[in-house]
Amino acid sequence: MGKIKVTQVKSSIKRPQNQKRTLEALGLRKLGQQVVHEDTPNILGMINKVKHLVSTEEA
Repeated sequence: MGKIKVTQVKSSIKRPQNQKRTLEALGLRKLGQQVVHEDTPNILGMINKVKHLVSTEEA
């Protein structure tokens, strides 16, 4: 499996609690922060849940 780079592009202010927790679980705390994860089904599911707040690209 490959790697995927996730960048937070929108704020989590005024978002439901489950979306805030999903961002924290991905390791994203600040706007513009980037993290690299394996593209496992678990990670891809979390990214899909907050896809309107993050951008992704192959790493």
